[in-house]
Amino acid sequence: MPGNAIPAEEQPSAAQKPPHVLHVIYPSPFEAVRSLLTIIVVALFALTFILQPFRIPSESMERTLLVGDFLLVNKTIYGGTSSIWRHLLPYKDVADGDIVVFHFPLNPPEHVVKRVVGVPGDRIRFVNGVVYRNGKALTEPHAVYETAEEDSFRDQFPAGGYTNPGIDPHWFQHLRAEVQNGELVVPADSYFVLGDNRNHSRDSRYWGFVPRENIVGRPFLIYFSLRQPSTTDLPEFPQVRAGQAANDKLGHEEVANRIADFARWSRMLRIVR
Repeated sequence: MPGNAIPAEEQPSAAQKPPHVLHVIYPSPFEAVRSLLTIIVVALFALTFILQPFRIPSESMERTLLVGDFLLVNKTIYGGTSSIWRHLLPYKDVADGDIVVFHFPLNPPEHVVKRVVGVPGDRIRFVNGVVYRNGKALTEPHAVYETAEEDSFRDQFPAGGYTNPGIDPHWFQHLRAEVQNGELVVPADSYFVLGDNRNHSRDSRYWGFVPRENIVGRPFLIYFSLRQPSTTDLPEFPQVRAGQAANDKLGHEEVANRIADFARWSRMLRIVR
């Protein structure tokens, strides 16, 4: 008899073999409610302490972020507003090049999103719109410059008087006092931020530094994008046939006359960089 084979007389007959029946067990109402409550609690915890949704209302971060983009923001990546996160979760310092969401210094209830170009101790200079940090011109493939008249404030720090109503007067006085040899030093616990769409962004050039305590977090995902008009949209795409899509220089797509085009489907679940 080979190996451990079961003798024929001990093997169960076909009549004795149990049928292979799949039993579907449905959860009780109590279990269903408990599972639903668990999901709700986890979602509320994440939205309260870890993630926060935001919508982009303006064109200041084109073409990185478009008007109508919906973002998820990681509120713990920089340690959060409470020091407890610095001990429980991995975190990093705010770095040059990071896109951050923060409370607008001139109106704290308002949330703003910009890109960091200067951290504490950095020396910032503008030469014809080009950003110099610590004496070196930045390579910024994400930045957009449109052909426009030169702006003596937007494209370099001012050396004299300026009457642009978009500039915060207290910040202008600070600039005149602090700019030395065309450079501005970022103070401790503060950051210098710019919009990627440099000709259409009110940022640190116009109202000053972002205090560290104002930073909410870093956007990491576009989870939905609603197609909405922007002041920088190109009016026509004559070279494109009907039903096709094309992008202008700021990343907008042609709006075809279809119901499905109320959203930018290609931008959904896109990582923010």
